[in-house]
Amino acid sequence: MTKTENESADRWEAQIRKGCLELAILAGLWENRLYGLEILRVLEGDSSLGLAEGTLYLILNRLKAEGLVDSEWVDARSGHPRKYYVLTEAGKERLLEMTHFWNRFSANLNVLTGRVVGQKELTNAQK
Repeated sequence: MTKTENESADRWEAQIRKGCLELAILAGLWENRLYGLEILRVLEGDSSLGLAEGTLYLILNRLKAEGLVDSEWVDARSGHPRKYYVLTEAGKERLLEMTHFWNRFSANLNVLTGRVVGQKELTNAQK
């Protein structure tokens, strides 16, 4: 691949990732209220979707402004208070909508890309 092709592929991957982070963050909050570093750990551990702490807080602030998450400061026994985030009812509804859309979208895309992967594997097997 040329440098331009690599840059184009990197931009494409970054756009896909950026578009999915909101869904990933909301999904991470589905079962529990979490503080920022816990959200990062869930994303990194459960899905390998690590992101910068600053990016997480920008998205959380936007989600809060949209009424999809709420937050509260909780005094931690370890010293400093922590800001916990929780899905609102609107956030739960939005997450369900996003999840249904994602499942349909990715299934349809998998049909198309499955042909590509299957053809490439067939071609490699014939060599």
